Amino acid sequence: MNTHQVIVCGGGPSGITAALAAARNGAHTLLIEQFGFAGGASTNALVYPWMSFHDLRGNQVVAGIAQEIVSALQERGGSPGHVRDTIGFVRTITPFDPEIYKCLLDEMLSDAGIEVLYHSRLAGVEVETGRIQAVRVLSPSGISEFSADIYIDATGDGDLAAMAGNPFVMGRKIDGLTQPMTMNFVLGGVDLEEVKAYIIAHPQEFHSDTPFNELDRLPLTGVSGFFKHWAAHGPKSIPRDRVLFFAGIYPGEVSVNTTRIIRRNGTVAADLSAAETEGRRQVALLSEFFKNHIPGFKNAFLSRTAAKIGVRETRHISGKYELNTEDLMSSRSFPDRIAHSGYPLDIHDPTGNALAHQEIQNGLAYEIPYRCLLASDISNLLLNGRCISVTHTAFSSTRVTPNCMAIGQAAGTAAALSVLNRKNPDEIEIRKLQERLIRQKAVLKK
Repeated sequence: MNTHQVIVCGGGPSGITAALAAARNGAHTLLIEQFGFAGGASTNALVYPWMSFHDLRGNQVVAGIAQEIVSALQERGGSPGHVRDTIGFVRTITPFDPEIYKCLLDEMLSDAGIEVLYHSRLAGVEVETGRIQAVRVLSPSGISEFSADIYIDATGDGDLAAMAGNPFVMGRKIDGLTQPMTMNFVLGGVDLEEVKAYIIAHPQEFHSDTPFNELDRLPLTGVSGFFKHWAAHGPKSIPRDRVLFFAGIYPGEVSVNTTRIIRRNGTVAADLSAAETEGRRQVALLSEFFKNHIPGFKNAFLSRTAAKIGVRETRHISGKYELNTEDLMSSRSFPDRIAHSGYPLDIHDPTGNALAHQEIQNGLAYEIPYRCLLASDISNLLLNGRCISVTHTAFSSTRVTPNCMAIGQAAGTAAALSVLNRKNPDEIEIRKLQERLIRQKAVLKK
């Protein structure tokens, strides 16, 4: 059996920062990832851009390893950094090149001394008396077994926790339905200046928070609306109420987030297969719709679709504390806070075309407590990223990439402290964890 101090399952936004934090804090770390590259939804599902490193007042509330990644991308020409969101949904967004990002992550993981196992996915978990003893991994080499002192579930869907027998809630408690899936895609040949001119001339057709009086001096970064065009010509089989897309970092390129697949479960193979097929069908319809009906898109062409469907929501793993809507909306203070977020509530209707949006009180950030990362029933397991312990509504905010990166750095640092002090994650001193995160610029004080 292969033995490590920390095993991170999943190489997405939370898994990357968790592995880097664990290794940099002195733990021998293995990262297991099912694709042939890291990055998770940012690279395999074309989820773009990152939203948001700032609260609505413009204060940066996510930093640490996440900001290190952004700065490194800027140095390589792979991101312009944090730019104003011209939809007005958040204060800033962070565009990036996923291909440059993949290479950067390979280098960062290697430099940290992390053992990386690509093309590998969980096949089973051995548990004794509420403690994970080993994980079984399926790869082209067959089934292998790995053990560690501490395990971090960064699978997004909570696969590790579920296989270990920890309780969870699927989607929303009332019916188990989840937020819709989306097949993201990229169009080239777009005239964004024509798009901008149309928005300025027809503000009533766009998201009400769009900073219309600033558009003449801001680069167009995102568009939400074209309500009239969608109502008249949008494909009726797509349960959406608007067009949503973001400008790429290269001329004439936009990333489209408009497809919507409802009533499918992202942990069921048959549902995922049907969602992939439906997603590509919707991409074909939308490509024609944009080209024929949206100003600025007459010369547009389909550049690429994501390698997999984008899954917003599946399991919420039960932890020592369940973060709820009131905690977010009131910016409740937690003594065990390990991350901040300024992202609003953003619920895509699990059954239809609606989008519910609610800003955090006073435009401030909220806090994420460490107890949301502590699995309720498994003593040596840390929850991470999308699968932490939150309600369906609160999850609509915690799920986004910068938040997952911040949570991941906390999880990895906690795992290293657990190993070095020979304690379970719920036994480490929260003050020492917070001090390390602050020194590493991961937690920014309000």
